[in-house]
Amino acid sequence: MSTPALHSIHVHPVKALRGQELREAVVEPWGLSGDRRWALIDEAGKVVTQREQPRLALAAAELLPGGGIRVSASGLEPLSVPVPEPVCTTTAKWAREKFETVPAAPGAGEWFSTYLGEHVTLVHLDDPAHRRPIDDPPYGRPGETVSLADGYPLLLTNLASLNALNSLIAQGDHPDEGPLPMNRFRPNVVVSGSAPWAEDDWERIAIGEVEFRVAKMCGRCVVTTTDQATAERGKEPLRTLGRHRRFGGRLIFGQNLVPLTRGTVHVGDPVVILG
Repeated sequence: MSTPALHSIHVHPVKALRGQELREAVVEPWGLSGDRRWALIDEAGKVVTQREQPRLALAAAELLPGGGIRVSASGLEPLSVPVPEPVCTTTAKWAREKFETVPAAPGAGEWFSTYLGEHVTLVHLDDPAHRRPIDDPPYGRPGETVSLADGYPLLLTNLASLNALNSLIAQGDHPDEGPLPMNRFRPNVVVSGSAPWAEDDWERIAIGEVEFRVAKMCGRCVVTTTDQATAERGKEPLRTLGRHRRFGGRLIFGQNLVPLTRGTVHVGDPVVILG
């Protein structure tokens, strides 16, 4: 087995939209710089994701200098959205959490409302250092915060584990749905050169110059069954994960990370298992 290395880096500037692959990324305490700092909320303030709107997979967001974004989708003119001034906030709701966000200019919400066919507002998390602590006892620690990701600053997946999962899918009830690409799992960092499922046993790692705590296995939801190129849903990988990767009632693929230090990670950086 070769030395584990950072195979790829991914950010999702707007939660639930198509990701953007990078060669390097700055690691901040709440996640990769620019990752999931924007989200859509409905009229009740609930965060909208691919769980409710699979078509979000077909819309893309690209980071702009200064933290703004450029969004695009079929049938609409691309739109550039600057970071809004925090003159007012609106409450966003995610699971049992509530936290304050800053609404973007109305035109951004209108763009997405036209695309989705329902009224939504685009919001920005202006202060991740204070707005949203990790709310998942006992796995979160005092002072740890997160952007608009589901629960933790970064998600790590293992290329060898995906290959192993695809082998299991090929032997299952829906072999025609495989092999699945890694974008089904919407990770931030993908590791190569490690054994399948080795990440289950990691507790602390270093990627290049940055150290991370491996906080918790990642339980998977219906979003993983959504083809990120077509927005169509199938049975996999949840059917196979349910048979082979069920831990404590959750279907597991990947590991949630919390940064212990700051720095920059680069594709090709060594991944060192510290504990």
